[in-house]
Amino acid sequence: MTLIKSISGIRGTIGGETGENLTPLDIVKFTAAYAAFIKKSSQDNRPRIVVGRDARISGEMVHRLIIGTLMGMGCDVTDIGMATTPTTEIAVTKEKAAGGIIITASHNPKQWNALKLLNYNGEFLSAAEGEEILTLAESADFSFSPVDELGNISQKQYLHEHIQSVLSLELVDIEAIKAANFRVAVDCVNSVGGIAIPELLYALGVKEIFKLHCAPHGNFSHNPEPLPQHLTELSSLTRSSKASVGFAVDPDVDRLAIYCENGEPFGEEYTLVAVSDYVLQHTPGNTVSNLSSSRALRDVTNARSGTYHAAAVGEVNVVTKMKEVNAVIGGEGNGGIIYPASHYGRDALVGIALFLTHLAKSGQTPSKLKSTLPAYYMAKQKVELTPDIDTDAILKKMKEKFSDQQVTDIDGVKIDFPDKWVHLRKSNTEPIIRVYSEAHSPEEAEEIGKQIIGLIRDLA
Repeated sequence: MTLIKSISGIRGTIGGETGENLTPLDIVKFTAAYAAFIKKSSQDNRPRIVVGRDARISGEMVHRLIIGTLMGMGCDVTDIGMATTPTTEIAVTKEKAAGGIIITASHNPKQWNALKLLNYNGEFLSAAEGEEILTLAESADFSFSPVDELGNISQKQYLHEHIQSVLSLELVDIEAIKAANFRVAVDCVNSVGGIAIPELLYALGVKEIFKLHCAPHGNFSHNPEPLPQHLTELSSLTRSSKASVGFAVDPDVDRLAIYCENGEPFGEEYTLVAVSDYVLQHTPGNTVSNLSSSRALRDVTNARSGTYHAAAVGEVNVVTKMKEVNAVIGGEGNGGIIYPASHYGRDALVGIALFLTHLAKSGQTPSKLKSTLPAYYMAKQKVELTPDIDTDAILKKMKEKFSDQQVTDIDGVKIDFPDKWVHLRKSNTEPIIRVYSEAHSPEEAEEIGKQIIGLIRDLA
């Protein structure tokens, strides 16, 4: 059982000992610290906090604890119930709230849950803000409100407003989607996507939807991370139902995986690439992804006369860089699309609407569309080290060894060769170095990763 405290929130497994798992006491302490931080940073003695959750089995328990604690800290609460992560982010700004808490462990299995923390923009907190909350939680340097100053609670639903905001995007063409008569298969892994995704598709004019695991009971029917090895049912359904396309989301609906009409995965790295290519055709500009994402985004950006920029891994880092370079679109290679015309957060609903518009306007099948994009293949490996080995020193040596190549060190060490790249990152939780590599064939990607691993072991 595990409890992980990080700058992005608190995440852990339900049950067990306090301080070692995500127990009620840990939830209350961390929520109180967040409320104290919000009251201090907003200089509002009665700030409003939006709370939303995915459909996890533990969600109701965690939800009640968080709302009670926020009220006990003198915060007013807008409870939006079961809601996607992007819906909750949008609700924060529409409520003019001081912050928000999303109760979700994203792609982690059902025994996990987590608190993701938002600022008044509905965006994730910075590293410095996260550190401050961790310090407050450990020191318990906060006090609860007296009876006359307890917070109030109101309940609202924001999915309809979220969908309407997607439909109103200039690059979403509802009439083109309707005219295409798409047949769509979906796998929503028994969470809030089962509510949100069919409703979005119907609003977009899709009449035929083939549903897998759309009952939001939280007892996930398969591993909830939307990877090909977990989506074999969707692959079969897309093919057998003669669907035009298949979509899968994770439990909080900020990641989008796409399946071609033949049941083949479109590739999680290519969700962002395909949608970006469509956006760049109509609004030329800059793009951003993290260092571990496909080079294909850089290629399509250059082809559309834009400039690609890389950010450190983590949504908050990608968003910061996007604002800095005024990017028209960005995200992460795990199927996370961030479209500023909507909001600065990964949003599978936005991704689906833009992708379907792209399909409809191009008149292509997903497999044909994929064939028009730059072809790359990624390998993900790791090298295990003993705890006494200085991984920072190894990364420094690797940077020096490849100084004749383009090297980026804002997050580990990324070595860009002319026709491939390798990204080395140390784990924050175990003595390993993650080695991600990409090239024009699976064999090349695997081979360059193995070569780098061999050099790491020589240096260890």
